[in-house]
Amino acid sequence: MTAAPSADRAPGADGPLPERLARAIALGGPIPVSQYMAAANAHYYATRNPLGAAGDFTTAPEISQMFGELIGLWAADLWDRAGRPDVRWVELGPGRGTLTADAMRAAAKAGFAPPVHFVETSPVLRAEQAKRVAGATWHDDVEDLPTNRPLIVVANEFFDALPIRQLVRRAGSWHERFVACQDTLFLPIPGKQVPDAIIPPHLVDAPAGSIIETSPASVGIMRVLAARIVAQGGAALVIDYGYEGPAIGDTLQAVRGHAFANPFEAPGDRDLTAHVDFATLGAVGLASGARIAGPDGQGEFLRALGIDARAAALGPKVTADRDRLVDAMGTLFKVLAIHHPQWPRPAGFA
Repeated sequence: MTAAPSADRAPGADGPLPERLARAIALGGPIPVSQYMAAANAHYYATRNPLGAAGDFTTAPEISQMFGELIGLWAADLWDRAGRPDVRWVELGPGRGTLTADAMRAAAKAGFAPPVHFVETSPVLRAEQAKRVAGATWHDDVEDLPTNRPLIVVANEFFDALPIRQLVRRAGSWHERFVACQDTLFLPIPGKQVPDAIIPPHLVDAPAGSIIETSPASVGIMRVLAARIVAQGGAALVIDYGYEGPAIGDTLQAVRGHAFANPFEAPGDRDLTAHVDFATLGAVGLASGARIAGPDGQGEFLRALGIDARAAALGPKVTADRDRLVDAMGTLFKVLAIHHPQWPRPAGFA
């Protein structure tokens, strides 16, 4: 999940998003998958609270307080070993604010209680966050974050909802994947041809029908964060489901009512996500002058932070939650940290 992009309106008159998108496509032709995904998710997050049993999906902080507590103690440990500087806590796409609420409660016991900043544009979710975290400051974009203090940034299930670009192999050449529409029925089609030079060399001759995904939006945000961390100090922790690419595969998916749905039906009424390329995010951090740790599996990361001991202290009632965080989500979800070159290596990584 993520903070909604700042614009969710397709060209044309008012009306439901599918109708607006259909009119835009009728007037201007098929649109890139990235544009379709951006419009759908902007509308989706701006108009609802999608979390919990009554929503469409549940994230790790909503599964158990242990998750947020361990992230808070992770940050407190890093801050302490860095000499206890005057830092700012930042969460990107903070959902209902549960992770930060649990993190700050646990970290305060170690003396770590920084001002909280949220990057979130959804008015619905900002209201939920305000209920759980008093005194937070909200920002529409990472560009607006403070520039005069070190930042400790957490992005849990944020990058997966950023728009992706899809390239599809067809008839001996690569084409950008577009979305067409016929009578409000949306469907992906091959679009304009792209040069082989932009395709990773080992994938250029992939079989017909192969799909490569990139996320320029993710690269842009990571580049800004890494530059800030190198200039100001601090670290960023990215937790999401993903892989170490580049690789072949179509990972665009939709979730509605805790079940998978067709991503090309009812845009704006379901959560669209794609797997995160952690290799690319790490490369952006390194190119910006930061150091990286990971990516490691979420399960081994949480174990290294002490989730087993915390679960034992809380008692048998949390066993299923611990198993879900460590086992069910433990391999698919990965954790990557980038940090200032003079800050200590963050805990939890092999």
